Amino acid sequence: MEHSEAVKRITEILSESKIGVLSTAYNNEPNARYMWFYNDGLTLYAKTNDASPKYDELRDNPKAHVLLGFHDSPNHAFVEFYGEVERMADRETIDWLWEEADTEFFESKENPHLKALKITPIAIKIMNDDEFEDVKLSM
Repeated sequence: MEHSEAVKRITEILSESKIGVLSTAYNNEPNARYMWFYNDGLTLYAKTNDASPKYDELRDNPKAHVLLGFHDSPNHAFVEFYGEVERMADRETIDWLWEEADTEFFESKENPHLKALKITPIAIKIMNDDEFEDVKLSM
């Protein structure tokens, strides 16, 4: 299996799957929650509130695990994504991520608590895809 084929398949799954599970750890305890994800190639982004527990958890331990996919494909392919998280407040990223549906959580994209998480991959594993069985990319 060529590296470029695996990257292409991972990018397809990331682009098709927007809702996934972000897992972090705090005081040696796991903590998982559903979130909306956006990708730029193999890099993931998510919106968050800087008053949420995960924001502090990621300051203390910037490693995260994300599950994306499963329900969006006939064979239930998904990715296990291990990454390093950067907490971001820059306007350009927030503008790119903003959607009208976000008004349910933030009255506007100018909300001072609206932040972004940038998750840079350390390793990505493709699951439930016979063509890419046992594929794990390390970055």
